[in-house]
Amino acid sequence: MKFVKSTTFTADRPWGALDIAEMNGITTRLHWTDQPYKWHINDGEEVFVVLDGIVEMHYRHQGEEHHEVMTVGDIFYASVGTEHVAKPIGEARILVVEKAGSV
Repeated sequence: MKFVKSTTFTADRPWGALDIAEMNGITTRLHWTDQPYKWHINDGEEVFVVLDGIVEMHYRHQGEEHHEVMTVGDIFYASVGTEHVAKPIGEARILVVEKAGSV
């Protein structure tokens, strides 16, 4: 059993993570960041939930770049092959659920 106070979690570097659980090859991690990630494509599906802060999620669809502003409670689902990058506005805490070992 584990309780996590997500709004007080910080890491020693941007995108530092607290591993919450690994179940049947799926990991759940809490990330803290104040810096953008990098454009990437996961090798599996990803669920991205903003728990604290504001994040601009940029993604490419049919060769065109789009973005959505995400606030607390907003969820982004990246299917296999979705190129995307998260850009926080200030500090943000994000719950990520994805295949274990995914980059």
